[in-house]
Parts: sequence; C-alpha cells; structure tokens
Amino acid sequence: MEEFHVRISKDELTFSAGHFITLGDGVCERLHGHNYRVAAELAGPLDKNCYVVDFLVVIKALKDIIGRLDHRMLLPTDHSSIKVAAGDDQVEVTFGDRRWVFPREECVLLPVKNTTAELLAKHIAENLLDSLESSTSRRPEMVRIEVEECAGMSAFCELRGE
Repeated sequence: MEEFHVRISKDELTFSAGHFITLGDGVCERLHGHNYRVAAELAGPLDKNCYVVDFLVVIKALKDIIGRLDHRMLLPTDHSSIKVAAGDDQVEVTFGDRRWVFPREECVLLPVKNTTAELLAKHIAENLLDSLESSTSRRPEMVRIEVEECAGMSAFCELRGE
C-alpha cells in the first residue's frame, strides 16, 4: 500500500511573538519572546494532479496563519489561573498578584490552556486543516506541525483529518 507525505520547511515560515507560560505549582514564567519557526508535514492520497497538496497553497495558508501571530503578545484564554480581560483598547492579564496591561491590537487571544509550543502547534494545525479544506475542498488525512522555539527545541502536533 502506498502512502504519500509532503513536508514544508522554509525560512519564511517564521514569526516572532511574546508569551509566558505557567510551570505548575503556581509558577509563571517572566514575559519573554521567541523567534518561532514552523514546518508542516501533510499526508493523504494523490489528487488528479498526482500530489497530496499544492505546496504553494500550503505555504500561503501557513503564512496567513502565522502572520496573525507575528509580533504579537500570545495570551491563553482557557487557562485556569491566568485571567484575560479584553477591552476595546487594552487587554488586562492577571496571574495571582501579577498584572500586565497590553494594547488590544498587539495581542492574540488564543483558545488554549497555555501558550506552549505544543499548543501553538495544535492551533496552527487546526487552522491549516480548515484553510486547506476551504481553499481546495480537500482535507489532508494527516497534518503534523512542528513549532521550533529556538534551535534544537521543537514541539509537534499531529492531527488526523476527518
């Protein structure tokens, strides 16, 4: 049985963003940032053109997705201890007795429990599957996203299409 995969890892698939995560036991990192790098692997049957998916369509979709994260503060809205209150002009974030206030247009509120590389990879994978289905009317059987926080430190999320 044949199985086909494509992998896309390009220098332009990067974004810079600020975040902080909790580490358990009431510990919350200091605010910091990363220059993230994203790669994607997709699998599925070949289409009428004999490819899993058009590379250019995937690159465009990934650029759109990570472009919405680029040069922003990434904030989790589903965290049990980090409280995010978004107003029209600003976002107030609290964790215990710590408090941050950010301009609203510089924040991305993510429906995740923590802004870890693992959950960023899942967010990107879900958005990529939806984008590809919308633009091509096909959904790959599998998408695997790698999010590299820094050289040698990556997280992966693999999702199976329906």
